[in-house]
Amino acid sequence: MGRGGPGGWTILDEPELHFGEDVLVPDLAGWRSAAAAALDWELAYFEVTPQWVCEVLSPSTARRDRILKLDVYHSNRIEWAWLVDPGEQTVEVYSWSESGWVRTQTATGSEPAALEPFAAVPLELALVWPPTKS
Repeated sequence: MGRGGPGGWTILDEPELHFGEDVLVPDLAGWRSAAAAALDWELAYFEVTPQWVCEVLSPSTARRDRILKLDVYHSNRIEWAWLVDPGEQTVEVYSWSESGWVRTQTATGSEPAALEPFAAVPLELALVWPPTKS
């Protein structure tokens, strides 16, 4: 992941994911190398389930992202889900469990954060948030 990082992931922005009849487009999705090898790059969509998804919340999408999309991601056994709220400057990290999502981390502010499943490379949160108005 990134230059000089541990690698092992393929991350795409806004990939169209097909889960049977459910079709979703997360803001970001990531596949470990072994799973990414099975991606069919000839199609305009992907049927291989990613191990990680990230949704960037906005007032118009937050409800859909938190309820509908997270439910579909969980039922398809995606291991990790992030909900990023630029307005609140928070990242919520959820891990899959049999009984439902478990929020395992919450990061806020501008300090670097080691977030699963990419904890080996801390995320510079200050670079993620929109500039503050002066």
